[in-house]
Amino acid sequence: MSTMPSEDFEAAYETLATAIDSAGPGREALFLTRLALVLGHELGDIAAFRNAIRMALDGLE
Repeated sequence: MSTMPSEDFEAAYETLATAIDSAGPGREALFLTRLALVLGHELGDIAAFRNAIRMALDGLE
């Protein structure tokens, strides 16, 4: 998995935060699910997609 430069990571964070706010209350989970599926499709690699899910879940603990 490649890494994103820190300035791009910060821009991605800001973009995501704004999009979550735009989705509106109660629609955050739907938006994030759709986003994950779109990004998984763009990635085109089910193993990498599953790994990303595992990494995201590990960060919740």
